[in-house]
Amino acid sequence: MDERILELKAEVLKTLAQPTRLKILECLRNGEKCICEIVPAINGEQSNISRHISLMQKNHIITTRKDGVRVMVKVLDPEIFNILDRVSKILKDQLKEQEELLLKI
Repeated sequence: MDERILELKAEVLKTLAQPTRLKILECLRNGEKCICEIVPAINGEQSNISRHISLMQKNHIITTRKDGVRVMVKVLDPEIFNILDRVSKILKDQLKEQEELLLKI
């Protein structure tokens, strides 16, 4: 596989691999939100959340737009939620497997 393609995939995965960014994405699951709504929803600080949003924007995961004084944020491609959902399924499967092993002890 082309090295550049692997690097690009790694960048997307690295961008997702941070709890605050995952919280922001989950907050955006139901559509566009103002940063002023995201901050209290994930119990964060605006400057920190803005940095995470900037990084995700740089890596083409989200986009922002101005609406008067408000900065609106939305996910560029909702397919990103399929990745998050697959990770959740993998974790559930792993936990189920561990539970089954524990029952055998």
